[in-house]
Amino acid sequence: MRLERQVAIVTGAGRGIGRAIAIGLAREGADVCLAARSADEIADAASAVRELGRRAVEVVCDVCRLEDTQRLVQQTVDELGRVDILFNNAGGGAERNPVGQDDPDNWAGVIQLNLLGTYHCCRSVLPAMRANGGGRIINVGSGMGHQATVSNSSYNAAKAGVWMLTRCLSQEVWESGITVNELVPGPVATRLTADIFAADQPHPRFPSERIKGPEDVVPLALLLATQTAGGPTGQSFSLARRPV
Repeated sequence: MRLERQVAIVTGAGRGIGRAIAIGLAREGADVCLAARSADEIADAASAVRELGRRAVEVVCDVCRLEDTQRLVQQTVDELGRVDILFNNAGGGAERNPVGQDDPDNWAGVIQLNLLGTYHCCRSVLPAMRANGGGRIINVGSGMGHQATVSNSSYNAAKAGVWMLTRCLSQEVWESGITVNELVPGPVATRLTADIFAADQPHPRFPSERIKGPEDVVPLALLLATQTAGGPTGQSFSLARRPV
């Protein structure tokens, strides 16, 4: 119960990696605010948190809207008393065409969801964490934010921005006892990646990789969530099995 009496916010918590992390945090004693755009999905995940004896708050939230993320944090403080941990997990991207063959609106939407969504959540949570004397922000990134690939420039650029935001923000908030790190899950089989690969199958491009399930990300997530204010900040922690 390393996180007893602590409160976490997890975005994109209705399914996949976010759901697994929310339940993993609850197993370690945290109360959890679960945020996503789908009320039905977060209700199911919140039930799993409550079954572990922890408090759960459900907030329908679009991280692309700053007012939504501000409301998310305020509701968490109102109902759970504080915020110690933020997992910025909401993200994704379906624009997988070369520049010039892509849809500009879809391209911009990927940037808005992944990069601006992460920024909105970070900005909104800082006052609550400062009021506590510190906290941990974990941004779920991607190896695609650390290397160039073709036909997915929106997602690459967005996650590269998340990595740089992580580094910059870590230098701005360390004196407040807040750490900011990036978690790179590597390839994980979820509904969003179902058309690319499947769990426990060979990766289509990188033979060294293992396709993981969402629960395989939880141990690293808990490692970062349980760090103290003097722990690492501005760093990238990866589960990938290739250089990123």
